Amino acid sequence: MKIAVRAPNWIGDAVLSLPALASLKANDPRSEVWVIAHDWVKDLFATGTPAAGVIALGSDRSLRGLRASARMLREEKFDAGLLLTGSFGSALLFSMARIPERWGYRGDGRGWLLTRGVTVAEDAPVVHQAEYYLRLVRGLGLKTVTPSVSLSLTPAEKMAGRTILDSLGVKTKQPVIVLNPGAAYGPAKRWPAGNFAALATLLQSRYRAQVVIVGSSGEADLAAAVASAMRRKPLVLSGQTTLRQLLGVLSRSQLFITNDSGPMHMANALAVPVIGLFGPTDPTVTGPCQPPSLVIWKGAPCWPCYYRKCPFGHECLTSITPEEVLEAAACYLR
Repeated sequence: MKIAVRAPNWIGDAVLSLPALASLKANDPRSEVWVIAHDWVKDLFATGTPAAGVIALGSDRSLRGLRASARMLREEKFDAGLLLTGSFGSALLFSMARIPERWGYRGDGRGWLLTRGVTVAEDAPVVHQAEYYLRLVRGLGLKTVTPSVSLSLTPAEKMAGRTILDSLGVKTKQPVIVLNPGAAYGPAKRWPAGNFAALATLLQSRYRAQVVIVGSSGEADLAAAVASAMRRKPLVLSGQTTLRQLLGVLSRSQLFITNDSGPMHMANALAVPVIGLFGPTDPTVTGPCQPPSLVIWKGAPCWPCYYRKCPFGHECLTSITPEEVLEAAACYLR
């Protein structure tokens, strides 16, 4: 069979979908599994995954764009499609592409567009996002593999990460600690920039750490705010790497300290030690799913919430101190 898998739209969710992708392939090793993804996540599946190929969706969200994407998929003559997204639009796309078998969770009014739908009971326990995707595969009557989330890099990609760090003057004899002060969802998931700056200064002082700040181009101002509050300036890569280059840089680090974000799961999938700082979201659902990792979470009376910007005092994150994170870092730095 030739199977199209509609990948999740968020980087972190895309990483956490890898066990489901591996499970689908394991049920029929002769099948061809193709990933259908938006441009900003497609490169995650480029190498080291069960995907036989990756097809990028167009950026046009109009009906005209939907028809164009459907025509593109129709030409690939897929036998089946697995929807890891829960939207009506993604199911409509596979239907318009005339994919004979269309599998996914029911919901969002799309059940009639699916040939095999899986229903989640209202009283079903909340599970980690990686398990949520595996539960869909099992709901289709298929077997699942051990839920290990793993990304691999080519030797060239690893070397590219080293080259980027070398170009910044990073010394291999000192620990490289990468900080990610951003979070695409919004400010509510971001530990304050001043706290990141204070933590970075403590890491420099105690461990002679070489601090590297990463993030998207839209988070460049945030990186600058952290850097400006530090006496000894960090190395800033925000907006200067592709997704695969970022993976290469992360693979060369000794520790990654981050908000609840996509790069957190990228580092975790590379087996880089991760400290995740959680505020409004639930770490049992979106936290790092395997060691080496550690979550710092305090909670708040209004937790959990889905605000992009906290309308209250942001207590869930401001209550985490730089000194607490420094002590957590000691678990991974000797």
